[in-house]
Amino acid sequence: MKRVGRLGDAVMHSSMTEREPPSSSLAAPLRWALFALAWMCVGLGIVGLVTPVMPGTVFLILAAWLFTRSSPRFERWLLTHPRLGPSVVAWRASGAVPRWAQLTAAGSMAGSFALLVFIGLSVPVLGIIGTMFVGISAYLLTRPTA
Repeated sequence: MKRVGRLGDAVMHSSMTEREPPSSSLAAPLRWALFALAWMCVGLGIVGLVTPVMPGTVFLILAAWLFTRSSPRFERWLLTHPRLGPSVVAWRASGAVPRWAQLTAAGSMAGSFALLVFIGLSVPVLGIIGTMFVGISAYLLTRPTA
């Protein structure tokens, strides 16, 4: 018996004393999936930057996180991009969200909620969505500004 792990749990080991690294055949498909998802987030982020309906920065932050795990080259590209990078860099540095983005996001959620009321969603559904919107808005509005 050999003691292993942070908590010193006793674990029975076979003849193999060290864990083998994950198979590269499994790592490569996961890396490619994360890479593809990152590019999808970049696309959604760009759409979000030019339309008032969708938040762009959230998708760019997610894309940077995905690129970190799939392609450091494209993570650097995103972080140094003159239009897409500054909000991601500010978020990573201090969790900062520009004031205009905070107000735009909160206003968009309020407008979306008003539209949902207007089209006649049921009260329980409105309650769930309203609670989520208030929570997200509260979080955003309490972040430091860039």
